[in-house]
Amino acid sequence: MGFRTLRACVNALREEGELVEIDHPVDPHLEIAEIQRRLFRAGGPAVLFTNPKAAGFPVLVNLYGTQRRIERIFADSLDRVKRLVELKIDPAEALKKPWRYWRSPYDALSMLPRHVRSGPVLAREILLSRLPQVTSWPGDGGPFVTLPAVYTEDPNHPGTKHSNLGMYRVQLAGNAYEHDREVGLHYQLHRGIGVHHAAALARGEPLKVAIFVGGAPALAPSAVMPLPEGLSELTFAGVLAGHRIPMITRKNRPAIYAEADFVIEGTVHPGATKPEGPFGDHLGYYARRHDFPVMQVDHVWHRADAIWPVTVVGRPPQEDTLFGWLVHELTGPVIPTVLPGVKSVHAVDASGVHPLLLAVGSERYLPWKPATRPAELLTQASAILGQGQLSLAKYLFIIAAGDAPGLDAHDIRPFLAHLLERVDWRRDCHFQTETMIDTLDYSGSGLNAGSKLVVAARGPAIRSLPRELPGGITLPDGFGNPRVCLPGVVAISGPRIEPRPRLEAESDAAIWALAATAPWADDIERLCRSVGPEHPLRAWPLIVIVDDSDFAAASLENLLWLTFTRSNPAADVHGVDAAVHQKHWGCRGPLVIDARLKPHHAPPVEEDSAVSAQVDALCQRGGPLAGLL
Repeated sequence: MGFRTLRACVNALREEGELVEIDHPVDPHLEIAEIQRRLFRAGGPAVLFTNPKAAGFPVLVNLYGTQRRIERIFADSLDRVKRLVELKIDPAEALKKPWRYWRSPYDALSMLPRHVRSGPVLAREILLSRLPQVTSWPGDGGPFVTLPAVYTEDPNHPGTKHSNLGMYRVQLAGNAYEHDREVGLHYQLHRGIGVHHAAALARGEPLKVAIFVGGAPALAPSAVMPLPEGLSELTFAGVLAGHRIPMITRKNRPAIYAEADFVIEGTVHPGATKPEGPFGDHLGYYARRHDFPVMQVDHVWHRADAIWPVTVVGRPPQEDTLFGWLVHELTGPVIPTVLPGVKSVHAVDASGVHPLLLAVGSERYLPWKPATRPAELLTQASAILGQGQLSLAKYLFIIAAGDAPGLDAHDIRPFLAHLLERVDWRRDCHFQTETMIDTLDYSGSGLNAGSKLVVAARGPAIRSLPRELPGGITLPDGFGNPRVCLPGVVAISGPRIEPRPRLEAESDAAIWALAATAPWADDIERLCRSVGPEHPLRAWPLIVIVDDSDFAAASLENLLWLTFTRSNPAADVHGVDAAVHQKHWGCRGPLVIDARLKPHHAPPVEEDSAVSAQVDALCQRGGPLAGLL
């Protein structure tokens, strides 16, 4: 019935050769994170560091680092969850196939938390500074909890029934946090904790928070599961864990997870904020220092055999990529029931998840009349951008299923080829300006501020995609080295935009004011004017301007990361022979996206060369990591 505790999971994986224990002392400052990133890239085992430096607890990395290991951890429950999802889609399936769904009612009961009076997590109380202080990137503002399950209850309806469990960033130390008394609590738009925090503020009350670390391996993926508002992630965790989650209930305090390895209890008082960050985040850049809620720490508890689990985020793919795979496996079939007519949606991991969505929809309007103009696709695009975290997307590309039966949004290369063969840039670009984007995306005009572009394409192909560039292409001064990235897509190195170091006291408004002036846009307009009717680039539907076209063309992942994390549609999408007609922007020639790194962008994360050399030494023959990496 699944693993009830992290220790039980570790023991089982060790016996099966999926986990290795390392007794050699490793440093929580940068070194553990460097090892984790290498383990993930190598498809390596989970590793338990039993003797990390200056840490009183073993540290576990790469637990969710391979699809095979995730399937092993949830071997007893994945199929049961899928069956419950099938019944959600069509309850009549229970009557058609009773042998398949006979135990589903019992599985549904496991969704309900079990209320208890005490539990192993209350075995000992310690100071906050006793927790492993793991720092992932050299520019991070301090150590962070990277696999937290942050628990809150609705102040208007206390109790587990109206609770929220989310994976929000928790900074343990650094900046102006009081030692052993405060932690930073970073949460983004469209997070359930925000609803609870707003309710507490409306009541003039502090928000009580409990941060769970460890416990059943089901807690972490449940905390990132995109569930409908009002359905607690805690209930979903019960099904994925294969048992009812035991919660210690107390009067006038939020419940706490009885079998967690650690619990940090605290209070967020009205108006209490402090600078949080920087933090190397999942887009592959540093989220800058900003004011976020600060939590006063009331208690730190841990069980007697506690293990501190750690992951590392950064430019994808990383371990959290596998969380995305699991979310798709479990919730993908539900999409047509939530978004009628939509066949599949893919938040592209290589682009940082939120910057780019691909979708396959339907065209059921006017079925008796052949048409090529997107109609229902635009309705579906609006519905997609109205769904929770999907609303943070910057680019949404949507195509019609009837034009390519069997094509799924996860088939990135054929999807992009299909779209580029059909798109009419004069008609099919639909912008939303002055809107919200991901908190972690610094390509826009302010924190959470930017724009969106929907590209909807249907009908027969209107062009063949070129695959080779002729020699001797003439480009304006500053542009050069054109490289084919995909059929129909060419990357060109553009004029370098000089970086501008941020002063410590400089305000966010001063930084984003640079984006408003955008002098670098003149470069792109020069290029667009140079691509006349007979120019060789005219046949290429998409041109991406980058700092290094060789890097962009080296892999699909590089192209997606550069293009969609380094551009704000309203500011950075240009076009050859562009025009505005009745307030609709379009272009007759290629679409041109400026994906150069700009002064207002956050800096990309980079590893510390000295730490990399230290890890290299550990991996050498006879070293503690020899044979693992």
